Amino acid sequence: MADTLNIYQPIKATVERVIIESPLIRSFVLIPEKEFTFKTGEFIELTINGFGEAPFTPSSSPLENKKLEVTVMKTGYVTDRIHALETGDVVGIRGPYGRGYPIQKFYGKEILILGGGCGFAPIRSLLFNLIAEKEKLRKVVLCYGAKTPEDCIYKSFVEELRKIDKFEVYRSVDKADQSWDEKVGVVTILLEDLRMDIENSVAIVCGPPVMMKYGTLKLLEMGYPEKDIYLSMEKNMSCGLGKCGHCMMGKYYVCKDGPVFTYDEIKDQPNIWL
Repeated sequence: MADTLNIYQPIKATVERVIIESPLIRSFVLIPEKEFTFKTGEFIELTINGFGEAPFTPSSSPLENKKLEVTVMKTGYVTDRIHALETGDVVGIRGPYGRGYPIQKFYGKEILILGGGCGFAPIRSLLFNLIAEKEKLRKVVLCYGAKTPEDCIYKSFVEELRKIDKFEVYRSVDKADQSWDEKVGVVTILLEDLRMDIENSVAIVCGPPVMMKYGTLKLLEMGYPEKDIYLSMEKNMSCGLGKCGHCMMGKYYVCKDGPVFTYDEIKDQPNIWL
């Protein structure tokens, strides 16, 4: 009998590097025991043997199949254990799962990306993909918000992104210090002075639920059609396979039908921002 894939069985991956992004956020560079591919926006399950697992969208380039990077905010039992990982430790990964970003639909358009907090993780993966295909795009505008300058992640990546033709980066923080020379306020203030060709543009939103709610409302106010607003709805995912029902959002399983949805797909589902 031919071997069958065990969808519950992780493959081993070794921690090559741990990067401290902020007081609560760390990135982990993983080397899978065999090549691992994913599409930007898809997610994996990261397993810590004896402790549990949790879903994360990779923050690395989908064009790289020998290394994988995940960015994790410390929020509870499993993430506390992930933050204790050191170089050389072995974890498990399974996947990829879900539906990612339809990159080909973005060709020839202006792309507005609105992100907050650790929501920058899947956005970073998307940006790597867009950089590789920038000749097919008109421009890419990233608007990113965090609580404080210390909480801004991927600082060196942002500086490199600002040097790339067709890419613009704007940041804001809720509370600034003397080192901060960019905007102060909630991330939606960054949208107020933007010049976008909305009829030939798409918008992407990823971050905490309250930020996604008001970010989406602002984009609608700006004139973005519901079908052109892409939301990464990663909340409440657990098993990754549509078995536990933990991530049900109306008629959808976020882990199977998403996590990337357009606003017009989910706008009538109950409690989408909870």
